[in-house]
Amino acid sequence: MEWGFILAYVGVAIAVFLSGCGSARGVSMAAQAGAGIVAEQPEHFSKVLILEALPGTQGIYGFLVGVLLMALKLGTFSGDVVSISTAVGLQVLLGCLPIGIVGYFSAVMQGKAAVAAIHMVGRRPEESGKGVTMTVLVETYAVLAFLVSLLSIIFIKV
Repeated sequence: MEWGFILAYVGVAIAVFLSGCGSARGVSMAAQAGAGIVAEQPEHFSKVLILEALPGTQGIYGFLVGVLLMALKLGTFSGDVVSISTAVGLQVLLGCLPIGIVGYFSAVMQGKAAVAAIHMVGRRPEESGKGVTMTVLVETYAVLAFLVSLLSIIFIKV
């Protein structure tokens, strides 16, 4: 096994696992807050559900980066054994860091914003649109990190 290949798969793992862990944490926080609101006011379930789902998108971004890397650059799904130099493996690893790290932290922060918005829905349900907007704004940084990681892997020459 070559070091380049190992480094590349460490990058895939970072992209998928860190962003996925952050999303799981963010969604969990929002679900806990949402359960309290829905228990008291079940008619607000759909508004709460939207807010709860938002922190899950970072995990999707990390998953996409990982799958695209494995499919387009590493030959994982085609069965082709790809020889990757250590330098290219390091490029892949570094390209995965933005969505892994920023994905984790933005998902957790978005979960906290979702919790606040869910509490707002519990008090003033007519303001749910504002809560969604405030929660979505945190996503901006995950989208930017996703784009950096995506562009990094697209331009890597294997």
